[in-house]
Amino acid sequence: MATRQARRRRSRAEPTEAVHNELGAHATGPVIQAGTINGDIRLHATPPAPRPRQLPPAPTWFTGRGKELLELNTAWCAVREFPIITIVGTGGIGKTSLALRWAHSNVDLFPDGQLYVDLRGQGAVEQPAAAVRVLLDALGADHRSMPTDFDALVGRYRSLVADRRMLIVFDNARDTAQVAALLPGTRTCAVLVTSRDRMEGLHSSFGAVRVALEELSTREAHELLVQRLGDGRVEADREALRELLDYCAGLPLALAVVAGRLATHTDFPLTVVAAELKEATTRLSALDTGDPSTTLTSLLSLSYKALSPDTAELFGFIGLIPTPDVGLGAARALTGLDTTAVRALMRELERASLVGEHLPGRWRMHDLIHLYAAQQARAHQSPELQHAALRRLADYYLHSAYTGDRMLDGNRVPIALDEPATGSRPEAFDDRDSALAWFIAEHRCTVGVQQVAAERGWHSTVWQLTWSLHTYRWRRGHFHDQVAGWSAAVSAAQSIGDTAAVATAHRLLGAACTRIGDLERSFEHLNHALELLDQAGDPVERAHAHRALARARERGGEHQQALAQALQARTLYREADSPGNEADALDLMCLYETKLGRYEEAREHCAAALALYRQRHDREGEATTLDSLGYLAQRTGRYRDALAHYEQAILLFDGTNPYHQANTLERLGEVHAELADPVEARLAWRRALELLDSGVREADAARVRDRLDALPQGVDTETPRGSQ
Repeated sequence: MATRQARRRRSRAEPTEAVHNELGAHATGPVIQAGTINGDIRLHATPPAPRPRQLPPAPTWFTGRGKELLELNTAWCAVREFPIITIVGTGGIGKTSLALRWAHSNVDLFPDGQLYVDLRGQGAVEQPAAAVRVLLDALGADHRSMPTDFDALVGRYRSLVADRRMLIVFDNARDTAQVAALLPGTRTCAVLVTSRDRMEGLHSSFGAVRVALEELSTREAHELLVQRLGDGRVEADREALRELLDYCAGLPLALAVVAGRLATHTDFPLTVVAAELKEATTRLSALDTGDPSTTLTSLLSLSYKALSPDTAELFGFIGLIPTPDVGLGAARALTGLDTTAVRALMRELERASLVGEHLPGRWRMHDLIHLYAAQQARAHQSPELQHAALRRLADYYLHSAYTGDRMLDGNRVPIALDEPATGSRPEAFDDRDSALAWFIAEHRCTVGVQQVAAERGWHSTVWQLTWSLHTYRWRRGHFHDQVAGWSAAVSAAQSIGDTAAVATAHRLLGAACTRIGDLERSFEHLNHALELLDQAGDPVERAHAHRALARARERGGEHQQALAQALQARTLYREADSPGNEADALDLMCLYETKLGRYEEAREHCAAALALYRQRHDREGEATTLDSLGYLAQRTGRYRDALAHYEQAILLFDGTNPYHQANTLERLGEVHAELADPVEARLAWRRALELLDSGVREADAARVRDRLDALPQGVDTETPRGSQ
């Protein structure tokens, strides 16, 4: 004992040797500094980092989206380092469902875990600092050492995910700024963002890839209902099913509400819910679940309330027009603003996923969002404000269509229009092609605007707009629209007591009825027009009516009576010194004389018509008469002459009159078939079918298909005779 104590005293009193801290070799892991060690050393290993599995459950009911899932896979493969993918679209379109479906299908790509944060971007917004703390909690960060400074918080979060292969899902993001603060700093993490905002900043600054969601196709929507309700129940009433699919318009949330209601009430037939959704004005109420998170109007209101006042006003204006499709010119007219200002408003609506720019300068709104927009207009806009916007819109379409019609056919006798409302800014077309392009893009919208004008008692606009659309519709074969338009025009012209306009409307309505095969109505309106015109004493208008009666007689197979009417029209045109119209009558006479076997007279009248058209540089009239000459040559067995005439006519039509061009192509195919040339016949009929397959000439298209089917099979149509 004494010896041990002495030894201790000596050790305290005497200096020890210097301690050297250098390592003799490279070391990894913990290093212990020790002089003399007695006993075992126990080193506690650092616990493994948590592997969070935060994804909510994958959607139970999911269908379609094959294209979008492929886009997500492609985006992941293309941007393996630091991939950021955004799924954008309107409320209720299924962004979260798609994100979770893809994430659950690809968890193996992210072995270090999956993080999920609902940023509640359109509601009580999740602040970035709170979101970072949620992420740090999931990553197992120690609360006791959690910094309070935001930058330090983000730094801690980025350190914890560094070099880890993780998926981070930010659901319901408000905008780029909210997400940018939460992006990891490592290239090994993938980020998947869902938002109603288009996240332009993420794409321009961080190279994110966007997947934009549209509504489900009819087939996909049908499959979704079958998944929920079973095939037997869904197929039990095909008409009610069609109505449900139409009312929901492919919006997954609406389909889910309908399916949920029917799944709850198993004894309800589909007709019950279809009846509830039938009225457009109450359709959104019928889709109300009582839960703000699954009620469409609640979701849309979050986007609507975030709009600037001018953009919210334009959103409501779009809801007032019958078609959920709007061009830049129409949006300009609705607001009365210039192009630059309107583009900015439309971009804001697009960023909010309330519209989509499906073509340059054209935006489309989902049908249910369109109903919501109309609700907002009625709730927040005065009747005077609505009236002014719609008046500008109607004048935009009327004056643009009138100017376009003058481009397509400058030979028509003009009508007088009132000055357009201030701010309507109608189009000024540079040429025929630009006018034609406008008509093609805006045709369905003009139908809706005429409906608005009729409802508001703007009678002059109704008949003048129909007049201004006449040439385009006639040449494109929109004869059912002609019948509807001119029927409305008759009533409108009668309301304002314009006898000349009433007569014109009856005449052109009768001509349209001829085209759709309703000869009883055709004769009724044409005879009424003649009665009015006999009182008015206008020879050109009377001649127009006789020419229309000639067409009606021809349609009824009365070629002799048709020729008599055409001759009467020609006489009146000559008396009125109207050579362009006289050429039209001569061309009809040629056609009817050919059908009656009076070939010499037909040839004489065709030559006279052709000379008049060429004097006036009327390419379309020339094409029409060349077609008549081709028919005359075909009937008389001069097939090579027929081919030459038909081919010249097709070149002159030049796409401006697809209705007549299709007819000529069909006859061209007939001649090739007569000449035992099935290759050229098939080519001609296929070209005709391309023009007929617009949905307005279904019977004619079916006839051409039958002719194609009757041709010999196995013919090489890629190498027509003469090209070898």
